[in-house]
Amino acid sequence: MALPVRVVYCGAGYKSKYLQLKKKLEDEFPGRLDICGEGTPQVTGFFEVLVAGKLVHSKKGGDGYVDTESKFLKLVAAIKAALAQA
Repeated sequence: MALPVRVVYCGAGYKSKYLQLKKKLEDEFPGRLDICGEGTPQVTGFFEVLVAGKLVHSKKGGDGYVDTESKFLKLVAAIKAALAQA
């Protein structure tokens, strides 16, 4: 069964950032993730990433975008841990 990864992003312009992240994660974990994105209808500034229902990255919480290798590797580590528990 694929691990659910949900990205809630500001629908006012962050869709391209979501699609870039989705592709990177799919390349890293081919066929192992069920990635869905949800653009908010209003301007929120959100770029929140949940792995198996657990918030692991929050732009609103101060994490910014997933725009560095270290931020991406933090997500990879969270996904690997969740896959190990599945």
